[in-house]
Amino acid sequence: MKLLSIVSLLLVLILGKGTTQGQNLSEAIRLNQLGYYPKAAKLAVVVGNAGDSFQLMTPDRKKALFTGTLSQPRQNAISRKMTRIADFSAFGKTGTFVVVIPGLGHSYPFDIRPDVHKNLAIGALKGFYYQRASTDLPEKFAGKWARPAGHPDTHVLVHPSAASANRPAGTVISSPGGWYDAGDYNKYIVNSGITMGTLLSLYEDFPAYSKSITTNIPESGNRLPDLLDEVLWNLRWMLTMQDPADGGVYHKLTNPKFDGMVMPDKTGSSDPLKGRYVVQKGITATLDFAAVMAQAARVYRAYDRELPGLADSCVAAATKAWTWAKANPTVAYNQTAMNAAFDPDVVTGGYEDRNASDEWIWAATELYVTTRDDAYYKAINLFPDPKTPLPSWPQVRTLAYYTLARFGKNLTAVGKKDVQTIQQRLTAMADSLIMGADTQAFQTVMGKSASDFIWGSSAEAANQGIALLQAYRLTTSPNRSKYLHYALGNLDYLLGRNAVGYSFVTGFGDKTPMHPHHRPSVADGINEPVPGLLSGGTNANAARQDKCAGYTATVADEVYVDADCSYASNEIAINWNAPLVYLAFALEALQNEQKTTRSANN
Repeated sequence: MKLLSIVSLLLVLILGKGTTQGQNLSEAIRLNQLGYYPKAAKLAVVVGNAGDSFQLMTPDRKKALFTGTLSQPRQNAISRKMTRIADFSAFGKTGTFVVVIPGLGHSYPFDIRPDVHKNLAIGALKGFYYQRASTDLPEKFAGKWARPAGHPDTHVLVHPSAASANRPAGTVISSPGGWYDAGDYNKYIVNSGITMGTLLSLYEDFPAYSKSITTNIPESGNRLPDLLDEVLWNLRWMLTMQDPADGGVYHKLTNPKFDGMVMPDKTGSSDPLKGRYVVQKGITATLDFAAVMAQAARVYRAYDRELPGLADSCVAAATKAWTWAKANPTVAYNQTAMNAAFDPDVVTGGYEDRNASDEWIWAATELYVTTRDDAYYKAINLFPDPKTPLPSWPQVRTLAYYTLARFGKNLTAVGKKDVQTIQQRLTAMADSLIMGADTQAFQTVMGKSASDFIWGSSAEAANQGIALLQAYRLTTSPNRSKYLHYALGNLDYLLGRNAVGYSFVTGFGDKTPMHPHHRPSVADGINEPVPGLLSGGTNANAARQDKCAGYTATVADEVYVDADCSYASNEIAINWNAPLVYLAFALEALQNEQKTTRSANN
């Protein structure tokens, strides 16, 4: 193999500019289409047959700046395809470059520079602004994606399933604001739960960096960070979803059926006098709400002067929700049963969850940390089993572990006794994630198993990254940088180092989703979709789940189609964007910390 490497290198040197300049773009070269930090790992993956050498060149391919040897071939355990790794981590110069594989072609151009993911962090957070309901998005802030307000939600009906003595069926309530949940125009408490928890945790983990980012939203320039201004848009809506009489929380605000693929102001449901409903109160929605409100109270307490009374209102709402949950522990949202008992039928996103044990843990933990009342902590079994599950909307237990680890030094005695166990569990989860990643076809944590490629696999990758960053923050050992390394690798995965070669974030990269299942992007008449939105990504079962035409792959890590009919692989959702925001923000913050440390030591 050494002899082959020498021969390949000699061929490049002999043929020179003519060879490299004449080569075409090769999508077989998969890499982070945005770029790399100067001092961090830099890997590209070559799928299929290739020689032994690679070069790093200027975009015009007139000048070679680095020459390396590809790794030994390795086989993708899922597809059985062969890959080789181009590692140019040793190259630390800043600029714009391409990877060139002699005889194969060149990659998309990418940057090497500090803050290389800052615009991604800003864009992913700005994605939430584009999801705002009940407000105009003027050109000053939305650019060419400006649009009129849709769904004022000031005339929302109480569905018969949600009726109570104080609010009988047909009662009109006002519930404006919030974010459209996904590619549709409805608003769901359960999915808002993990979304808000992730974004509020970002602020708690990286407050200084969060304060430094502006996103050009109407609130930019006020005394709140833009991150918290954006979160506040959804928080105020969530507060309207609690029944003030008993503390229970409605599962969702929705049309009976999904709107068509039209702009939000063009839907029949945008008419304030037509059918938008709040539907049945449920245990998971109420507990998610309690957790979010308790966490929000901590975060916004620092802004009492700007938002007088908000933190107190959040605590009151959280405790009232907890009281309702204690009185109604078995009231699970079951859409089929609801439709059998009440009219009109509701067929929008169910977000049904038959097991609320994890929501109990999360709500109790957030209330305990905020109020310092040991009764909340004693009300739950913090460790019902040996698992530390990756967070997702139906499984939020580990959000509680993140919170307890974050505030471990400030807990009361009853909580402090479990902090070491939590730290061990989080570190063990991170270690299990990285085990074997170096031998994986794309050398990422994401994709070690076909089971990673679920509905919303992009969020799976981002949440894996968050789990690794939690371990990095908790660990003091000299080799803790491995967690940061693999978290960054998962961002590389999301931005193109994957089996389909897409950067899954609209508007960020050269090969990005152009046709997401997202009503404004379909209906606005603009070629480019709304930017900063994370596509759900590769989903092994997508072809069966949405029956969209266009799927050609059957291998788990390749089942993806960039078509707006593909809601199982190409929809967007707030609970997918939130971990992307966290991952991009956190990596930028940590790289800035390292840069500052290096400067101080020089």
